[in-house]
Amino acid sequence: MSSFQPHVIILIGPTASGKTELAIEIAEYFKTRIHNIDSRQIYKSMDIGTAKPSKQQQQQIKHFLLDIEEPIHQINVKQFQEIAQKSIKREIKQDNLPFLVGGSGLYMNSITKGFFVPDVPPQKNLRMQLEELGQEKCWDLLKNCDPLSTKKINFADHIRTIRALEVFYVTGKPLSTLKVQKPPEWRILELGLDRENLKERILQRTKNMFSSGIIEETNHIISKYGFNLPILETIGYREARDVLNNHSTIDKAIELTTTKTIQFAKRQKTWFRNKNNPLWLNNKNLLKDAIIKIESFLS
Repeated sequence: MSSFQPHVIILIGPTASGKTELAIEIAEYFKTRIHNIDSRQIYKSMDIGTAKPSKQQQQQIKHFLLDIEEPIHQINVKQFQEIAQKSIKREIKQDNLPFLVGGSGLYMNSITKGFFVPDVPPQKNLRMQLEELGQEKCWDLLKNCDPLSTKKINFADHIRTIRALEVFYVTGKPLSTLKVQKPPEWRILELGLDRENLKERILQRTKNMFSSGIIEETNHIISKYGFNLPILETIGYREARDVLNNHSTIDKAIELTTTKTIQFAKRQKTWFRNKNNPLWLNNKNLLKDAIIKIESFLS
């Protein structure tokens, strides 16, 4: 086995923390390209609501893993893991420095930590039955068939509970036994970006989304793929759809989107601290601190 280990740089952080702008500055300094690790920016037509790098930003720095599928064809973690790892390996083969940027902790860790993710598509009928049972009964079922997962999944986490049951009923094997770590042979530097004024940044970004056309973008997606497209349950798009359906006002949609995004960002920060433990960047001079840490890592 070769002693050479490719270097890989990662920038993670909660939504609206400014990852895109900082990543472009870092990529320009180190003359590299960006792999965008985001569970929603991988879809075409979803630009404003996902805060996708603008066309100008994409011209500044080459971005990989954007717009790789239509919203009607959802990509699961396993599929994304395979696509992303192939793309990163191509960069390494070309002697480039892979630079991964994103806020989707599960997607990022599936790539960098090499989780084996079960390729089990959503089971609509099974999910409906489990939903009807309610969280308490689902939790009891999970304790019986996969007690290890109940130690890792919060009792109140209905989504992950159902997913663990879904995997068990489809494969006959507990999810806890399938998530085997096989990390790639890379030397990885994880940088973390956080902001003290994150709530204010989220509010401002939400206002910008609604003034920049998320309602029109949502309407375009609906006209192309249908009103009940599952991906439209994403924060921001769901609220925009309610406005289109006359179930909400724009002001109410902005308020609700902001609240949900703040809650989501809190979950992201908890994930990054528990599952990643990155080197957090100094907010007083983000670019300078990032450059110092990366140069030290590469030397």
